[in-house]
Amino acid sequence: MSDFSFDRLRRHPDVEADNLFAVDASDRLILDEAAVVLAEAGTGEVVVLEDRYGALTLGAAAIAGARDIRVHQDALSGELALARNAADSGLSDRYRSLDVGEGLLGNARVVLMQLPRSLAALDELAGAVARFAAPDVVVIAGGRIKHMTTAMNEVLRRHFGEVSVSPARQKSRVLRASVPLTAAPGGAAWPQSARHADLGLTVSAHGAAFAGTTVDIGTRYLLEFLDRMTPDARDAIDLGCGTGVIAAALARHSPGLRVIATDQSAAAVASARATMAANDLRDRVTVVRDDALGSQPDSSADLIVLNPPFHIGSSVHAGIALKLFADAARVLRSNGELWTVWNSHLGYRPALTRLVGPTHQLGRNAKFTVAVSTRR
Repeated sequence: MSDFSFDRLRRHPDVEADNLFAVDASDRLILDEAAVVLAEAGTGEVVVLEDRYGALTLGAAAIAGARDIRVHQDALSGELALARNAADSGLSDRYRSLDVGEGLLGNARVVLMQLPRSLAALDELAGAVARFAAPDVVVIAGGRIKHMTTAMNEVLRRHFGEVSVSPARQKSRVLRASVPLTAAPGGAAWPQSARHADLGLTVSAHGAAFAGTTVDIGTRYLLEFLDRMTPDARDAIDLGCGTGVIAAALARHSPGLRVIATDQSAAAVASARATMAANDLRDRVTVVRDDALGSQPDSSADLIVLNPPFHIGSSVHAGIALKLFADAARVLRSNGELWTVWNSHLGYRPALTRLVGPTHQLGRNAKFTVAVSTRR
């Protein structure tokens, strides 16, 4: 018997705080707008994309009776939260988590989606739905109005013959798409790649990967210090690797270095693997999907490099950076080094000193600070 309640959903193991929520009005609106098509869907015909912490998946299972729901969440923290919330609600047997592709979307008739912030991510997901789902598929995609743009409608129209917009409710809105166009004009092939001659690297990226095929300016600044990063290191980790630029640069710079690139984003991990393949580094860099450094043993790395995020979803919040700092401290060997770059106004140095060890600023430009923290 299910014991489901929206009020019981938690974000854990993601950061939890009074201003961070596991469910919002857009989740409820998506489920309400999808009620009719959910009632008509058969077992295995419902797919949920980008469910943050399980509200859509578990709501479809408990309220609409959906079974064998196929789910994809880019963030591993969301995937783990869904698993915990499903177990708490007695609904663990009602869904499966899958990678984007035919196994996830084949013959789907109903797709529920929390709209990703990135148009590239939406383009890749919408293209996959149009390619693999049933011809009569209906996509119910929603979000908070403040994060939605009319460009999202245009992205969906590249892949679907019919797109409509719901009335607003509680500062949320839904886009409904149907009639998939399996040969979308001008559709992008994923992953995309770009050559950066100044770095000697080709960067590959899936739609949801941060910065896409560009190299963000914080990473570029950190790479200026590559020659000074723990020259005698044996094991290094690119924590929150994104498309794998730092991991690739470390491997190229120090041929004897064992490098792990880790990120909780499925798109980032797929992108980093593609980046390593594009630069002939697949045998030099191991790419893993992980919640922080959860799969790495204590005292196992000499060098960790990190360009920490300062947003959790749409909220500016230091919690994720503090979680990464603490896990880096656990994984570093004694006297190992954590190299970080951050927007200078964030002032992470006291936290790094407290959580890792003595922290020294090595560089600062108009926007970013680079520092090294030595494990006590």
